[in-house]
Amino acid sequence: MSILKSIQSSLCKPHPASHPFLIISTVVTVLARMTPWRITRFIGKLSLLFAGFCWYFFRNPKRVIPTDDNLIISPADGTVSSIECIMPPANLEMDEKPVWRVSIFLSVLNVHLQRIPTKGTVTSRVYIPGKFFNASLDKASEHNERNAICMTLPNGQKLIVVQIAGLIARRIVCDAVVEKQYEAGDLYGLIRFGSRVDLYLPEGCQPNVQVGQTMIGGETIVSKL
Repeated sequence: MSILKSIQSSLCKPHPASHPFLIISTVVTVLARMTPWRITRFIGKLSLLFAGFCWYFFRNPKRVIPTDDNLIISPADGTVSSIECIMPPANLEMDEKPVWRVSIFLSVLNVHLQRIPTKGTVTSRVYIPGKFFNASLDKASEHNERNAICMTLPNGQKLIVVQIAGLIARRIVCDAVVEKQYEAGDLYGLIRFGSRVDLYLPEGCQPNVQVGQTMIGGETIVSKL
């Protein structure tokens, strides 16, 4: 059933980030079909397959966003790889006290768009260059290339969302604007081809998910304020 749902979701309109890939692969496919040589026709078939993969990878399925402002929802699709109570990243305005971190691993087959987990204002944003270890490893949170945003919620609490590049992923896109207010479920970024997203919950918030649980970005409830 999960495979069927994945196929159905791929039929939706892809994210605009896919447009350059789709245009280039389509042009290559058309030009290759116009030539009499077998090698170019083979390249055209590969290009067509690549276009289909890009459409699938950048798919942007509709999500039913919870309307309760006291809920914290998953920022990404994937599987919960770890849940730990640790110190939040430095230099992101969050108090230096241990908070719960929920790590979500995204395989190549997952939707790779990231969403705002709850209503609030982005108060800081930090890009950290790094390595490209397997995103499912714990050391990825500290050593991999990543982009972090800190949000201040209407009640004054803060949370952090970190996009982490993986073994294959080499491109993090973050469109979050500092000092801009967002609603829960708003799209703000993506990571290309396998990655990880860490969510640092506000102080005092308990995670309501388990390791190994499948997450649906914009729908799965992670915690409550």
